[in-house]
Amino acid sequence: QLKVAESGGGLVQSGESLRLSCVASGFPLNHYAVAWFRQAPGNERERVSCTDRKGNSAWYKDSVKGRFTISRNLATHTAYLQMNDLKPEDTAIYYCAAIESVREGYCDTYSENDYDFWGQGTRVTVSS
Repeated sequence: QLKVAESGGGLVQSGESLRLSCVASGFPLNHYAVAWFRQAPGNERERVSCTDRKGNSAWYKDSVKGRFTISRNLATHTAYLQMNDLKPEDTAIYYCAAIESVREGYCDTYSENDYDFWGQGTRVTVSS
């Protein structure tokens, strides 16, 4: 079955860190640009970060710049989101999404409907 699956969410206190992982099954994630989205209760889903298929460029939502880092391991078809200095407003379900792309850069230009694969999400809760 072709899919991506997230892991690594949990309950942490403000200021702590989590690392989310996104693993692809059945297809080579290194042919895909990857994005992390999140959706908080009552809010629309928003893109938090993304990177192109080679991992040479990254984009971040302003509110997470300097705290979150996206990376990928091309050999293991895995993408990561390192989240440091977490804040209560980071509480959400985090989703990994992948889109087949040969472009380098411009990963923030894709709309949600463009993505080929979505994970089921992993919950992140940050207490104050």
